[in-house]
Amino acid sequence: MSDISCGVDFGTSNSTIAYYRGDRLRLVPVEKHHTTIPSALFFERISNAPHYGREAVDLFLEREKGRFMRSLKRVLGTSVMKQGTMVNGAPMHFNKIIGQFIKHLKDKAETDAQQEIESVIMGRPVHFIDNDPVGNKNAQEELRIIAQNVGFKNIDFQFEPIAAAFAHEVNVSGEQLALVVDIGGGTSDFTVIRLSQKYLNKLDRSGDILANTGVRIGGNDFDKDLSLNAFMPELGYRSTYGDKNLPVPLKFYYDLSEWSKINSLYTPKNLMLLRQYLGQSHDKTRFSRLLNVFTQESGHILLGVVEDTKIALTSDEVHEAPLDFIENGFTVTTAKSVFEEAITQEITNVANAATQCVQDAGVRPENIDLIILTGGSTEIPAVQLKFRELFPNATVSEENKLDSVGVGLAYDSKRKFLGKATSVR
Repeated sequence: MSDISCGVDFGTSNSTIAYYRGDRLRLVPVEKHHTTIPSALFFERISNAPHYGREAVDLFLEREKGRFMRSLKRVLGTSVMKQGTMVNGAPMHFNKIIGQFIKHLKDKAETDAQQEIESVIMGRPVHFIDNDPVGNKNAQEELRIIAQNVGFKNIDFQFEPIAAAFAHEVNVSGEQLALVVDIGGGTSDFTVIRLSQKYLNKLDRSGDILANTGVRIGGNDFDKDLSLNAFMPELGYRSTYGDKNLPVPLKFYYDLSEWSKINSLYTPKNLMLLRQYLGQSHDKTRFSRLLNVFTQESGHILLGVVEDTKIALTSDEVHEAPLDFIENGFTVTTAKSVFEEAITQEITNVANAATQCVQDAGVRPENIDLIILTGGSTEIPAVQLKFRELFPNATVSEENKLDSVGVGLAYDSKRKFLGKATSVR
């Protein structure tokens, strides 16, 4: 029997891989010293050679010729998965694209461990797609086939919030009833679970998991809300054109505010339409900026600036975003209050899903001892405030927000593939 197993957290925004060998856990540096890597790829124009993570993002921002892709996890379980996409003029299936990224993680871990890794626990959201059992089943099976194709032989799955709970359990005193709040790039997932160090060696934890729920809302949706409320109006969003004062089509702006849809916008037909609308626009200055984004194919750069603004507003009251690549001297200034107002409904929907999870567990909010926040969007003050209000008696743990799921998946891989579990040191 092999003495090594791993956990892969393939996230919408960021990914990690960690392995267990013997009694030691190792969170793998997947990009230089970083243990997290953006879930992004860049294929060079001529050779189609892939680049990953921050390197992929940098190549794109430096305007290198090629195809940039991000938020691939949201394709799983959808019709787009089977359709594939064009990469530098040639068709490519998404199972190959995602497979290259996961193979990259596997290679990094095997190089670090200096041995082959055959056993993996793949993380998965509670719902890949809301209210679509068939789509959820298909998404997991697609991910299983991808893992198999890249060389994993023993494959199992674990809900991401449960994995995050496992990562925190080694530090729990006594027994605590925990609610895990995992807000990723594409989904928000919740689990109510009993935690205790005395449970560390239990192979079957199903009795300790009281409930889990999820909703397809995440950091990418916060980006979209911020984009539509603060940035797109400066590109002519909700402006009018023509003698009848018709509104310009909103689809351009909605798709430009969603990572997974940007590439599909750059078509000759769309450019022709935008030039026609500009000729009849009642706000030519702003609408011409939209045309510039399409002409330059700089939508990912724009949404990256939106994301940077979101991150800045977790601590700053006001942020000024430079957009010189669209127009010389062009900036957008956004107040934290505008951002928080833009995401109010999303936070409410996330909070409702968490409350439903606690109800499904058959416990009351005041019974929750510990809130485990994981995922970058739990840094947003309005999110933290909401959960502190909902569960006033709970201690809030914010350790390892970005890599706790990967750690917990590796911990679970030891339990399932290597026999008796031991505590993390």
